[in-house]
Amino acid sequence: MKKILFIALVISSISVLGAGKGGAFLDPKEAGLDFVIQGEYIGEDAEGEKVGLNIIARGDGKYEGKGFMGGLPGDGWDPLSETLPLTIETNAGIGGEYSGEDAEGQKVGLKISSIGAGKFKGEGYSGGLPNDGWDQGDTLPLEIQKDGDKWKFTDSDLNEYEVKIKDGKLVAWLAGDKFAELNKVVEMKCTDPDNNMYEVKIKDGKLIAWLEGNKFAELKKVVRESPTLGAKPPKGAIVLFDGTSADKFKNAKISEDKLLIPRADSIQRFGSHKLHIEFFLPFKPKAKGQGRGNSGCYLQGRYEVQVLDSFGLEGRNNECGGIYSIKAPDLNMCYPPLSWQTYDIEFTAAKFKDGKKVEDARMTVLHNGVKIHDNVKLPKRTTASPLPEGPEPGYLHLQDHGNPVRYRNIWVLETK
Repeated sequence: MKKILFIALVISSISVLGAGKGGAFLDPKEAGLDFVIQGEYIGEDAEGEKVGLNIIARGDGKYEGKGFMGGLPGDGWDPLSETLPLTIETNAGIGGEYSGEDAEGQKVGLKISSIGAGKFKGEGYSGGLPNDGWDQGDTLPLEIQKDGDKWKFTDSDLNEYEVKIKDGKLVAWLAGDKFAELNKVVEMKCTDPDNNMYEVKIKDGKLIAWLEGNKFAELKKVVRESPTLGAKPPKGAIVLFDGTSADKFKNAKISEDKLLIPRADSIQRFGSHKLHIEFFLPFKPKAKGQGRGNSGCYLQGRYEVQVLDSFGLEGRNNECGGIYSIKAPDLNMCYPPLSWQTYDIEFTAAKFKDGKKVEDARMTVLHNGVKIHDNVKLPKRTTASPLPEGPEPGYLHLQDHGNPVRYRNIWVLETK
């Protein structure tokens, strides 16, 4: 049990700033600290056992999580084993530790502490924070005052620094010149189901947990890439979208960065075929359920493989990779939003004789290179499909569900 105790969290985070007022983010640079903390982490516990962790942002410094023994989904975790759902509570503010560099490229550290009634004090360190580079020289006491939408730091020589703190980044100016830039070190107090208390810090993508003063586990944030990302169409394939034109679809639009915007229906229709498609989900931390980056990929306009930000969720038939209303994926392989993801689908069309269906359609699906459906029978059209079942070929339908989902590199190889 203790191998994953640090993951079974009830977290009280010191000073985690939120991502703003919500909405949908398409640019990681604009998504804020919530996005920086969210993601996949992998590493080892104190006994050398591999562990994985998903942290899912819910906006304004609120998070949920899920722990995995053996590694992450598709990378060591056994889908037959249990996961640990996590409750994560955060506490917004400016207090805590910051680490970065001054204008001369020298490493510096800063601690900000509350002294009550909305007031703070600071302590600066040359070389970095204590136990992380501090040269043991004199510290720099700082008085801190709110100054409009910024802060004013005053040192013992009465130098005044203009400081802006946003999304976990602190930038300081002295006499109009940029003086230093530091990033928030996220500090957490973690309680497991047995009421053991863990101290956790996340800095520069590294998560370290301590129990009773002893290092308990260390993980690093990872950004995985699908092995089929950028797959080139084989000989004989029909390229539906390569970023140059949307003329293979009816009434489709292209974004400024040459991505396909749904709704999009292919002009050409297909029977049995292989499909490669890449999709990009927005970061919507305050949205829930089906409002979190929703679209859909309908084979023949009849059978939907759901497109949704289901990172860290259970993996149901109405979540990413699910054959909507028919079958849940064998494994939830959804990456965090703002990551390009892939579906590689082998589709066998239903067979009809004298106007009656004599054999169901079938589908094999790889999500981010991992098989999540293996030759699954499709006994009916899925919910909200634009076409009824029938012997005629059907078109690729990419659903518009009011979310800024994007697609690219779409090609089809017809099969017998």
